[in-house]
Amino acid sequence: MKPSLSRRLEKLEQCRHCYGRGCAAEVERLLRSFTGVEAHDVASLIRFHDVLLFFRAFPQSRRVAVLAEKLLSGIDRQMTLLREEGADWEQFDDEQFSGIAGTVVRDTFTYEVAQWLEQQYPEQISVEWNIDEQARPMAIGLPQLMPLIADDSLVEADTPYLDWLENAAGGEDKILVWLLRRVNNLPVPILQKTSLYDGLRISINWELGDSNATRTRMRRNPAQMYYHREPLTQRKQVSLAEELEAASLPVRKLSRSEGAGLLDQVKAALTVRYRELYGTTRGDPSSVVEADVGRGVHIFLWGLPPERRLPLRAYHAGITFKNGVPINYIEGISLFEWMEVGFNTFYAFRDGETAWIYSKVLHLLHQLTGVTTISVYPYQLGHDNEEAIKSGAFWFYRKLGFRPGRPELLALTEREETKMARNASHRTSASALRKLAAHHVFFEFGNGPRGSWDTFSTRNLGLAVQQSLARRFRGDPEAMRLATTAALAKTLGVNTEKMTALQLSALQNFALILSLVPELQHWSAADKGSLTAIIRAKTAPVETTYLRELQRHASLRKALLHLGSANPAAAA
Repeated sequence: MKPSLSRRLEKLEQCRHCYGRGCAAEVERLLRSFTGVEAHDVASLIRFHDVLLFFRAFPQSRRVAVLAEKLLSGIDRQMTLLREEGADWEQFDDEQFSGIAGTVVRDTFTYEVAQWLEQQYPEQISVEWNIDEQARPMAIGLPQLMPLIADDSLVEADTPYLDWLENAAGGEDKILVWLLRRVNNLPVPILQKTSLYDGLRISINWELGDSNATRTRMRRNPAQMYYHREPLTQRKQVSLAEELEAASLPVRKLSRSEGAGLLDQVKAALTVRYRELYGTTRGDPSSVVEADVGRGVHIFLWGLPPERRLPLRAYHAGITFKNGVPINYIEGISLFEWMEVGFNTFYAFRDGETAWIYSKVLHLLHQLTGVTTISVYPYQLGHDNEEAIKSGAFWFYRKLGFRPGRPELLALTEREETKMARNASHRTSASALRKLAAHHVFFEFGNGPRGSWDTFSTRNLGLAVQQSLARRFRGDPEAMRLATTAALAKTLGVNTEKMTALQLSALQNFALILSLVPELQHWSAADKGSLTAIIRAKTAPVETTYLRELQRHASLRKALLHLGSANPAAAA
């Protein structure tokens, strides 16, 4: 008698840790035993799907990869059977399990994601209207898009919004396309278009089918697969210090068309998981680079087009493919030599060489941008993130060499480490982990000073500007912008009439901050000239140019560190 399906799945899941002599044959045997087997409940099918995806990304042999791919090709049919049996699909609304072939993704997608879906998957999307919930935003938003509706929506309690939309679009099935085009044609900045559309709260259903957008099917197959015939690289085998001093990684610049194709895959990979980053939706296809870092791992990074960049910080986003399977996404936000890094491995792959891949991501980010201080968002450590608390995420970073930026949290960390040294079975309590996750942790390398960014936040810069706005300009942002821009242009000897619109916007953003730096008047001519170059570089084709210019300006670094640090005396 064959073991139960649950027991066989458990054995297959245990094999995610089996690499070395005899492991490939065992995994192949187990995979063959699932041929023709059907899961009769959602939970089992999800487990089966995700362990197959893991072995497709981290196969012990070519045969393991082939068998995993073959079994994955049958997932859509199994999903159809489960649907016909009336299985509860609520689990697929969880980002941990969403995106499987044959399922539906439902969300009020942002304007640009909705545009992308309509362009790429027009036959697979539909709108799910809930007029009771949408009535108020429609009463406010639709008068900007269609004539005369204000005569109904602003004074009547029972405005038939769908009737209005159907008549304007030429049918209910054409409403979404009509709305997107009307918003797109408005003569207003993109942020206003986004605000208007997002305010309508339009819920879209995306029928994934068996498309390449699904977690099940998405691939970017490399020229050569990598097979793990030895155990996977463990965290204790990874030295960030050594990795960051290693030789440069090989980098290839993608053509604009290749970059556009890659970004389409990234949008799909995150959207089916109910995730979206600023840089995955708005990435610049002409800036995409690829690094083949070995072991079947390809890292892609890109920046933002000049018109979508942040006011002060530089922005990079990325994704990692393992043997052609997307396994995590990346976000790096930088100022001078400091970068906040977000690194998020998809659930199915968290047993797969995460620390080694993370070290390669940091290496590539350092190589491209020159940053030497890496910080990690509190959310990734467990702040307002119970999953990270349960997994002890703080210790992942600590054991790689990161340190808390707050002295009291460093002391707590060292006390916990002492307990672990005395008792190998000691585990940090959830309450202690929540304390440790309250603030950033840092990894610093190179010859620069340590601790400069421990209490810095760009939010502090912004709040200081708002205080000045209230105190000096009576809360009038336009008056502040005009006055500070004129003052900075005069100090730098810049003719604003010869600047492009984007360069002028960059000058205005810096003027707001630098109006709080009285010592600017006494900077050397060289420092002022370098500041002008920095402002112009903010709109350069590649934003790393801007970041490199920042790293050479010691006076600007000192001024912004002082303004943005909770403990300015510690900033150096």
